[in-house]
Amino acid sequence: MKKEIELLGEIILNRKHEIAEQVHSDRMAEVVLTEQERREFELIEPKIMELRASFITLFGEALVDFHREESIEKIARWGRETGEYLFQLGAPLDEALKDTSFYREYIWKAIKEEVIKKDMSTSTIFEVIDTLDPLLDHAVYCFSLNYVQSYQKVLEQAKSAFLELSIPVVPLTKGTGVLPLIGNIDTERAKLLMEETMNQAIKLNLQNLIIDLSGVMFVDTMVADQLFKVVEGLSLLGVKTVMTGIRPEVAQTMVALGLNMHKLNIKGNLHQAFNEIQMHR
Repeated sequence: MKKEIELLGEIILNRKHEIAEQVHSDRMAEVVLTEQERREFELIEPKIMELRASFITLFGEALVDFHREESIEKIARWGRETGEYLFQLGAPLDEALKDTSFYREYIWKAIKEEVIKKDMSTSTIFEVIDTLDPLLDHAVYCFSLNYVQSYQKVLEQAKSAFLELSIPVVPLTKGTGVLPLIGNIDTERAKLLMEETMNQAIKLNLQNLIIDLSGVMFVDTMVADQLFKVVEGLSLLGVKTVMTGIRPEVAQTMVALGLNMHKLNIKGNLHQAFNEIQMHR
């Protein structure tokens, strides 16, 4: 049986490019491309064919010299590298996973032809099934996992960039800046608020900072507490803070929460705050 299994592995290795071509031909027959997309795809097609052949090679090697842990690690490495590569190309995950059925079909077609030709035993067939199918399933898992992780990483980077842009300290005059806050302030944004505001205050060498809340629709105890901490932190850096633009509904919420606003310097609008800063210079 071992000799038969090794023979089937060698068949897959010898026919890897043929199988890769069959998979590629049938797979691409389902894909509709514009002329521009077709030209772009032709540039990466050799790389795609290389990935297909290397993938098929892993299954042939698993039959020729099967070491379970080593085969699983090779499959996992292929899944990681290919998942990241196809994500960078912008290929949708559901489209990429359609390849699985084609690999399974043509690898088993090549095996079936040899099994019939050599009249191999049923035990050989079952042993090959027990070897190849789990590896293919593991390849799909590793590929999908890495693709999703790459996607999540990009989302996190985009979110971080968005959060940083959502805390813009804008210099007005030398030593004076304004922080216009817009939208809801959740826990993550509140945490970044302290860090970014203090960093920008140091970078811009501020003595005065106006925090404008006219774009903030809702304030709860968490948001208010974070604002107090920002004011206190800036004070330790020698930066005086003025708050402006508190909406009537936000003011009512603050009163209802029993927040102590006496320590804060609050003005009705940005113009009033800026005039006061200029007067005390």
